[in-house]
Amino acid sequence: QVRLVESGGDSVQAGGSLRLSCGTSGLTYMTKVMAWFRQSPGKEREGVAAIYIGTNPSTTVYGDSVRGRFTISHEHAESTVYLQMNVLKPDDTAMYYCAAGRVFNLDSPTDFDYWGQGTQVTVSS
Repeated sequence: QVRLVESGGDSVQAGGSLRLSCGTSGLTYMTKVMAWFRQSPGKEREGVAAIYIGTNPSTTVYGDSVRGRFTISHEHAESTVYLQMNVLKPDDTAMYYCAAGRVFNLDSPTDFDYWGQGTQVTVSS
């Protein structure tokens, strides 16, 4: 059984930093793409960052709104994916979801097979 469990969400001031974690279990070698998505009320789910762990070094891609501020990484020994978020803005406020799949496509949430329950990030001005 596949499980993705996010943690690290919190309320912070604009300009602050947070690190989200996604612990994984049950994934097979076929699942080589891990990603973070976010969704706020009334908005569509947005791709934040993805990492393809089938290459060394891993390949990453970021959404336009977070590029240069967020960093996705994967710790193989811990089966954990991280999202380091710096210079947070109020627009970053959302529920953040970890996802796993086989297609390296941040624009298509439907290409991801497994999802966590989400962790809330709130950024105040």
